[in-house]
Amino acid sequence: MSDIVTERSGSILQIQFNRPAKKNAMTSAMYVTMADVLNNAAKDDSVRVVLWHGAGDSFCAGNDLEDFLKNPMGPGDSPQSRLINALINFEKPIVAAVQGFAIGGGTTMLTHCDFVYAGESAKFQMPFINLALVPEFATSYSIPARIGYLRAAELIQLGQSFDAQRAAELGLATRVVPDQKLLETATETAQRLAEKPAGALQACKRLMRQPVRAQLEQAAKVENEAYSVRLRSADAKEAFTAFLEKRPPDFTRTKHSATAA
Repeated sequence: MSDIVTERSGSILQIQFNRPAKKNAMTSAMYVTMADVLNNAAKDDSVRVVLWHGAGDSFCAGNDLEDFLKNPMGPGDSPQSRLINALINFEKPIVAAVQGFAIGGGTTMLTHCDFVYAGESAKFQMPFINLALVPEFATSYSIPARIGYLRAAELIQLGQSFDAQRAAELGLATRVVPDQKLLETATETAQRLAEKPAGALQACKRLMRQPVRAQLEQAAKVENEAYSVRLRSADAKEAFTAFLEKRPPDFTRTKHSATAA
């Protein structure tokens, strides 16, 4: 069974993360597949809208740690950067239905969606700091721009988790809906979008995003470089070791590494 399942329903392309036993945690192969799916959908005139959701009780729990440590992200082209670029350049509407965990990339990927319906069970977090890393998917730019620097500092510098209601208050979710009506609500919006004139719909999105596209691309590039450096730092080694050993990290032993780029 594929880790990413696609299904066409008229002019709606449904994309489902399909690793429910792993809370839909992302592997390198999944990043590549997702980027290819979006790039192909962008060129397919018969696709007007993307509906994105996760199997099981979660949307996406971020990176699959075992796979990530085997295939660490590097500077320049990477599976993650391919998906980032695909999302930034995707001009058709993306409707996301989010239940359960949306952690790390599970939150940052959503910032590129046009509609984000959060089930009452949704739990969001960008815990990169806890692993001695930096944000990705251009969220070092987009999150402060959207919710203000002080609120963004809580989410990024503290790695603070937040529920569906808080996501809606911050403007990171369109609306909170009961879990049992989540996919139905997102599907209804996708169907309404599919009935709109496709050319005008894409032009609306293109015009709305045009003023920030260059900033998103630049932020993603700089983040990618910083992420690669931090990933190979002593702090990150301690963070990942502590995680695997199920103990709190001790960054006092690596305090001088903060001077690295």
